[in-house]
Amino acid sequence: MTDTTAPAAPAEPAPLSLLTALLFWLKLGFISFGGPAGQIAMMHQELVERRRWISEKRFLHALNFCMLLPGPEAQQLATYLGWLLHRTRGGVIAGVLFVLPSLFILIGLSWIYLAFGDVPLVAGLFYGIKPAVTAIVVHAAQRIGARALKNNWLWGIAAAAFVAIFALDVPFPLIVLGAALLGYCGGRLAPEKFQTGGGHAAARHANGPALIDDDTPTPEHARFRWSRLLQIAAVGALLWLLPMGLLTTLYGWDGPLTQMGWFFTKAALLTFGGAYAVLPYVYQGAVSHYGWLTPTQMIDGLALGETTPGPLIMVVAFVGFVGGYVQQLFGAEQAFLAGAVAAALVTWFTFLPSFLFILAGGPLVESTHGELKFTAPLTGITAAVVGVILNLALFFAYHVLWPQGFAGRFDWPSALIALAAAVALLRFKRGVIEVLTGCALLGLLAHLALR
Repeated sequence: MTDTTAPAAPAEPAPLSLLTALLFWLKLGFISFGGPAGQIAMMHQELVERRRWISEKRFLHALNFCMLLPGPEAQQLATYLGWLLHRTRGGVIAGVLFVLPSLFILIGLSWIYLAFGDVPLVAGLFYGIKPAVTAIVVHAAQRIGARALKNNWLWGIAAAAFVAIFALDVPFPLIVLGAALLGYCGGRLAPEKFQTGGGHAAARHANGPALIDDDTPTPEHARFRWSRLLQIAAVGALLWLLPMGLLTTLYGWDGPLTQMGWFFTKAALLTFGGAYAVLPYVYQGAVSHYGWLTPTQMIDGLALGETTPGPLIMVVAFVGFVGGYVQQLFGAEQAFLAGAVAAALVTWFTFLPSFLFILAGGPLVESTHGELKFTAPLTGITAAVVGVILNLALFFAYHVLWPQGFAGRFDWPSALIALAAAVALLRFKRGVIEVLTGCALLGLLAHLALR
């Protein structure tokens, strides 16, 4: 006899305390490998699917806003979600803990790099992590694409974005603007194709109700007020002026620490498109103009940034550490202290604007999540992001599998590790941290065998 009993509906998620959220953001700060695509996929899996703190529709709406901003979108998304759940203090906690573990790890690795040179153990672990990161990015494209590309219009936008960035080298900000324009026009011509709720019913049924669901009213603290906006702007200006004024007083405008603060403020404000859009600007300024580090050191710093948790733009901490350490800003006996202070300083000036963007702009975004004229452009951006993530996966695959370029040898061990990671993620649904740990150990064994 066939059992026709319907499966039990998922229970309502338990109330969320600030301490529980803090512990999650701290954990995320230590395991957020894989660059922005992997980090966003990890947050989606944890917050939307497993813990049900926020619905998929609200998650994607927040993500679209963060994609429009200069700076690290994954860190900004964590800040936004923390703010939405627990007001300003929740946003600050989420954003800071997303960055803080990687800052301490990079300070330690930078010191090892400068003081001891090549470290076979670390090199071996990195050898396995890089192909795993490639698989994580492919997995992110698959997961986000499966949910975002619900019709041929959105598939077309994703394909156009991929061709634009891969074949035509169109700057990321122009792709975002083009996708937003297509979404706006599509929302007027075919509104049913750009409804952000379209295609999410199945996911919502599978995941169950969320603490902040599609139809949950905007929390009181997330409602827009001009007085609140002006207050945030004033506090942000003060948080920038006080350290900059102190540095100028102590070291002068041309002092290395003062110039680091000014340069990385510009990097945070003037560059769009995530870390890979910022890195050429950082390379040009830190290496060519200021001479804080050598080209080889910059490349090695990028490798460290790619294989440590946190946003890839945390490579700025490496730049600051090397600049302060090598120039012995506090004297020969205090080289480590100079490096650590410089790393913390450039991290402050790089990420301060991201917090201000979210805390100031979040209420405006929350007021638009039910209006098609605002959500349709963001739906177009989400579709374009799928194509951009796929391009990022190919970028990683090229550099991992052909480390000396196509003219060089094909790295078979890395290819096998990447394949194993992809199978673990896509076929067996293993967690990201499990995959990274296993691939790091495989990489260490392969690296030692090849030496």
